[in-house]
Amino acid sequence: MSASQPPQPSPSPEHPESRQGVDTPTLLVKIFGKDRPGITAGLFDTLAAYSVDVVDIEQVVTRGRIVLCALVTAPTAGGTTEGDLRATVHSWAESLKLQAEIISGTGDNRPRGDGRSHVTVLGHPLTAESTAAIAARITSTGGNIDRIFRLAKYPVTAVEFAVSGTATATLRTALATEAAGIGVDVAVVSAGLSRRAQRLVVMDVDSTLIQDEVIELFAAHAGCEAEVAAVTEQAMRGELDFEQSLHARVALLAGLDVSVVDKVRSEVRLTPGARTLIRTLKRLGYQVGVVSGGFTQVTDDLLERLGLDFASANTLEIVDGKLTGRVTGEIVDRAGKARLLRRFAAEAGVPLSQTVAIGDGANDLDMLNTAGLGVAFNAKPVVREAAHTAVNVPFLDTVLYLLGITREEVEAADGLVE
Repeated sequence: MSASQPPQPSPSPEHPESRQGVDTPTLLVKIFGKDRPGITAGLFDTLAAYSVDVVDIEQVVTRGRIVLCALVTAPTAGGTTEGDLRATVHSWAESLKLQAEIISGTGDNRPRGDGRSHVTVLGHPLTAESTAAIAARITSTGGNIDRIFRLAKYPVTAVEFAVSGTATATLRTALATEAAGIGVDVAVVSAGLSRRAQRLVVMDVDSTLIQDEVIELFAAHAGCEAEVAAVTEQAMRGELDFEQSLHARVALLAGLDVSVVDKVRSEVRLTPGARTLIRTLKRLGYQVGVVSGGFTQVTDDLLERLGLDFASANTLEIVDGKLTGRVTGEIVDRAGKARLLRRFAAEAGVPLSQTVAIGDGANDLDMLNTAGLGVAFNAKPVVREAAHTAVNVPFLDTVLYLLGITREEVEAADGLVE
């Protein structure tokens, strides 16, 4: 907060200000020291004797040290003076072994600049060097950092910058370039009410929601792991047409007994943080779905186990208790994933601008670019470069921090903290 400000626009007649107008003398009262119960109440009890109005308050406690700032009108009633107030506040602070600073000025904080964004930075660890680089790049775009606070301290350090004065798209482009060079993950989203609205989150399955490639699990039972893995890697790098590679890989599974489906389901390993992500989103009223180039024989099971709202994938054809080596129905490929995101959004009644897509491969790119926020999760370089943001740590629940949800809120919802 700053007590001395440039001229501000006059208040509108619909929203008249109280007596702290743009030219009204104000005092910025700053208190520093060891935190303990009662400091905030004590300061305002002290100020109350001078009949001042509270214009703004900020308070932060870090490692047991408090910084409390109060912007108040200067005393005008009862013959008291600013000097009296200063002396009383300093005396009160000294009695508690606190430091006090009081700065004279006029009016309130100046209006924030046009263009407001939330910048979430994930580090593992978050270094001073990388923080300096992000802050400098924000400044270079014409942005001003209005506030910073921590979202999480584990499994990664996550902090959020509230930024004004520059367009979200401009800031996103600049910070994406910076983040790639310094080894942190950065997400930039527009500020406003839309961030708090109910959303739809749609994820890829293989190597995103789960740690495995499902077709490779089937291939292990068919004894053709190496052949399938080689084709999968080429497809994920965007070197092969997905539909052609799908048919080629599935053909290798011909003759497998249908009992293999249950075995594969039992072998699927969820990505660390997957359950926390989905459970938290559902508690917040979000709808959650998956789209996969894999198979409904697995995604239908995930739908039931995790309480998902939507799921779509390819379907392995089964005849007389055997896999035929073919798929049936509509192919879920790169374009199909984006199409399904639109379909799920329409069914959920959520505008595309309020959707979040998460994926790791080239066949997720259309979906990531269609969503309001596309998150590349431990993705190939081509995907990281094209997505809105990237997460390069092996914890899926870190996506919650990109949505402004703190670790404390997650734990409180889970009953882990009081």
